Amino acid sequence: MSTHDELVRKHCVPCEGGIPPLSRSEAEDLMTSVPGWSLKGTGDRISRSWTMKNFMAGIDFFNRVAALAEEEGHHPDLSLESYRKVEITIWTHAVGGLTENDFILAAKINDLPVKLKK
Repeated sequence: MSTHDELVRKHCVPCEGGIPPLSRSEAEDLMTSVPGWSLKGTGDRISRSWTMKNFMAGIDFFNRVAALAEEEGHHPDLSLESYRKVEITIWTHAVGGLTENDFILAAKINDLPVKLKK
């Protein structure tokens, strides 16, 4: 099991499929390294939400996430509701489930600055 610090030192590796997704048990073990994230559905995705200070704080955060995702070559689903509720969902599309890449990206997102509603 990788720790948060181990995950943020890694980089996402290109995935074109052909590998099995993590089992639910493997995903649950990695969840301790990405506080605030939760398993969704059948354990094939992880997500996290934040309530931002305001609309522009949400957009600023999305821009930081987008730059990080582009750098890592691993792109999450981003959602903004009610002008400041941000939700991010991550999974590896090529395998139809979770891989270590998803947890690497989640750990790095956790380290981004965020302006939350007080």
